[in-house]
Amino acid sequence: MHEIIVSSQMPVLALRGLVVYPAQTVHFDVAREKSVKALEKAMEQDQILMLLPQKDILNDDPSVDQLYNLGTVVKVKQMLRSSGETIRVLVTGMYRAQITEVNQTDPYMVARVEMVEDKPYTLTTKLRAMIREANMAFRAYMDLQQHNAQGLQLKMMASTDPGFIADCIAQYAAFDYPDKIKLLLQLNPGTRLDVAMKLLAREIEMVSIELEMQNKAKASMDQNQRDYYLREQMKAIRTELGEENEEDEIASYKDRIRKLCLCEESEKKLLKDVARLEKQPFGSSEGAVLRNYLDTVLELPWNVTTKERVDIQAAQKILEKDHYGMRKVKERILESLAVHQLAPNMPPQVICLVGPPGVGKTSIAYSIARSLNRNMARISLGGVRDEADIRGHRKTYVGSMPGRIISAMIQAGSNNPLLLLDEVDKMGADYRGDPSAALLEVLDGEQNATYRDHYLEIPYDLSNVMFICTANTLDTVPRPLLDRMEIIELESYTDEEKKMIAEHHLIPKQMKKHGLKKSQLKISTDALEDTIRCYTRESGVRSLERLISKICRKADLILVQENAPKKVTVTSKNLEEFLGVRRYLPEHQESEDAVGLVTGLAWTSVGGEILQVEVNVMDGSGKLELTGNLGDVMKESAHAAMSYIRSHAKELGVASDFYKTKDIHIHFPEGAVPKDGPSAGVTMCTAIVSALTGRTVRKDVAMTGEISIRGRVLPIGGLKEKTMAALRYGIHTVIIPEKNERDLEEIDQLVRSKLHFVTANMVDTVLKTALNPVETEMPVLQQMPIESAACEHKTQIQQ
Repeated sequence: MHEIIVSSQMPVLALRGLVVYPAQTVHFDVAREKSVKALEKAMEQDQILMLLPQKDILNDDPSVDQLYNLGTVVKVKQMLRSSGETIRVLVTGMYRAQITEVNQTDPYMVARVEMVEDKPYTLTTKLRAMIREANMAFRAYMDLQQHNAQGLQLKMMASTDPGFIADCIAQYAAFDYPDKIKLLLQLNPGTRLDVAMKLLAREIEMVSIELEMQNKAKASMDQNQRDYYLREQMKAIRTELGEENEEDEIASYKDRIRKLCLCEESEKKLLKDVARLEKQPFGSSEGAVLRNYLDTVLELPWNVTTKERVDIQAAQKILEKDHYGMRKVKERILESLAVHQLAPNMPPQVICLVGPPGVGKTSIAYSIARSLNRNMARISLGGVRDEADIRGHRKTYVGSMPGRIISAMIQAGSNNPLLLLDEVDKMGADYRGDPSAALLEVLDGEQNATYRDHYLEIPYDLSNVMFICTANTLDTVPRPLLDRMEIIELESYTDEEKKMIAEHHLIPKQMKKHGLKKSQLKISTDALEDTIRCYTRESGVRSLERLISKICRKADLILVQENAPKKVTVTSKNLEEFLGVRRYLPEHQESEDAVGLVTGLAWTSVGGEILQVEVNVMDGSGKLELTGNLGDVMKESAHAAMSYIRSHAKELGVASDFYKTKDIHIHFPEGAVPKDGPSAGVTMCTAIVSALTGRTVRKDVAMTGEISIRGRVLPIGGLKEKTMAALRYGIHTVIIPEKNERDLEEIDQLVRSKLHFVTANMVDTVLKTALNPVETEMPVLQQMPIESAACEHKTQIQQ
């Protein structure tokens, strides 16, 4: 404890905005004249000074009434004069005191003071808890302020005086001036500590908020400074590398847009987006979206056109070199060239190539592009279900991109390419839209000159684009889409065509891939024919190419072994050493004519097949049984044949009550294979008549045609494939509907030369041609009408 001195002439110094508490060491500046003189007087005496806080901090010369009556007696520890009249003074508080008498007010104040003691208190448990809580709160406050007050905190922890702890908190905490006065005037230590804790809690909350705001402001300022610094660095780096800066980029965009010579609407839209980009801050996400958009638009071939080939002979030579057959497709392309030569402004037509897998739909499109000297891009539409895949996504979405049509135009690099829409029949539709509906505008020559992609938002001209679509079937293609396309059907290859394709294209291609020379591998003609007949069942040549590749691999293996031969020869005899056991054995004719056994012709997705029909007639009650995994249409054809036979029983030599006394069983072998369609109608009718009359059926005759209940023979489809199957089976005579006679022009000339065709308008002609005469009749008499009919129809075909 400091010595308590009561002096009759103790100098008094007025404090404004500052409060000094007992037992606290504080330094402050003294500048007012009265204050300086009072300080000097105290230093001349015993360095004891009375500090009184003034009520109005704006008053430079307060009177006694304008000072609080209670203050603190301090001892001056140090006084330091700085520049000017300001004095830095260090004091330590001794005790609270009040003025009892003012002895002097000028040139400085002197007064008689007396000590004021705190009220007595009892150190209860509650008070101890308050002291502990006050120490913890003060430590937290000092940590927030980042002040090193370890010595003070140790003193506070060692003290049990609540008044001292409250004075320490009041001295070092940034309380408001009125709150500090309130704590100075409070003489109850417990109450003073309670008030100090409440004020400290409020101050801690305020300091926390201030710090949070400061941190945010600092982080924002640091980020801005960092961005500015990096921008400056990037500018310097670009300058060193000779690259354009942001201003040059904007100018480049504007210049490139104006050079495109777009329509006013499109140019205005793009320049507006460039202006928006110019206002974007560096590194903003909106800026990245606009850059991607402008780059995509400027990548489009707005004014890039390839010069189309107009030399028809050169184009024909390319088409013939790349593909064997496909006469219709080649003719159509040459027609397009001829039209373009005479009418250059006519937009190209949309062509749809329809055919089974592997017949060369996609590859012929590449050849067409080469023959026309057009760039090409392929768009695979198989499995596409989203309309946005065609039209694109709006650029407001994250990761948006243009549709496949615009992307293909960028890939092609010209505004008059050939776009191949592959597998157009395999598109789907779901809740995201129907992509086939989006293609309507693309393929419509009246609309696609102003095609709008969702991503571009400006019109793009597709009128110079040549579209070629491919499909395996037209059943799943919407009718409005079909209406915009010219359909060209590609039929299955005949065995002869497959052989020619293999010899001229597939074998040289695979030998080159496998590093084989012509002098190292030879595949004989009979081996190639056996490969086609005994190892493949397809309409195209994909499986055939895989088998040739397998032969080449086996040949490579033979040629790299020790003591290897210089040349590998593949023949029909050693073919199984290269390809394994034959999968499909050749179909052979029956050894002799039989009753109730007729050879029909069927079409499948992999080509034509022969279809034998067996009929048994048994005593019974008139039941008709159909077996062989038949469809509803085929069953209806059997009933139609039965109706015809019942109505013409007398002319056919059949018992009039056979439908009551006989059970008829019609069976189609290979029951695991589903069968349907009307073209087996005449076949079933012939087999039933043969079984009922006992007349044998010629084994070298095959037939196809739909039957009506009046006995008319109606036209069928797939004649080319069916006749190929007949030739493979060794058939000599083929009965076809009369209305299919025009289709014979589409059949391969080799097939036509080896088969004899009989056209039939009524079932009578079919029966006369296919059925042998009854054995009891004279063979010569019975054969004459048949031969006459055959000769008659043959003459009709030749005409």
